[in-house]
Amino acid sequence: MDFRWASLLAAALLAPPPAAAQQITEIGAQATALAADPGAVVGGVYGAVRTSLRSRISLAAGAGVSSGQATFRGEALAHFLLNPTRRRGLGFYGAGGLAVVQGVVDQGYLVVTLGVENRPGGRSGWFVEAGVGGGARLAVGLRHRWFPVWW
Repeated sequence: MDFRWASLLAAALLAPPPAAAQQITEIGAQATALAADPGAVVGGVYGAVRTSLRSRISLAAGAGVSSGQATFRGEALAHFLLNPTRRRGLGFYGAGGLAVVQGVVDQGYLVVTLGVENRPGGRSGWFVEAGVGGGARLAVGLRHRWFPVWW
């Protein structure tokens, strides 16, 4: 490794993280339906932080029903945003991560999903995701965002 790459690596590792006032934060509500055996429907809360312009880390937790019994689902996903600054129209993204389920089935799953959201650079918008993770997964919801002053 030459000096230039070593200095870039050192700068990336030693750089301070962005201050909270510089990050985009999101909260919202989400409903998730899973086509599996057993299937499930879960509703809950969503929160996320955009770690860079094109990346977002999200957590979702909810409760619902699976085979007539209570079930709980938590998800931690990393998102890659294709159109993060659009204040009108649609933005697309891909996400992957982990889900944990407790209820009829107590298990963890890998989650992979593709999504579309309305106004990803605006104050709020809806989203729809389709993918897999404990069965075929469809999630819909609303997100509200807080932007730093420079936005």
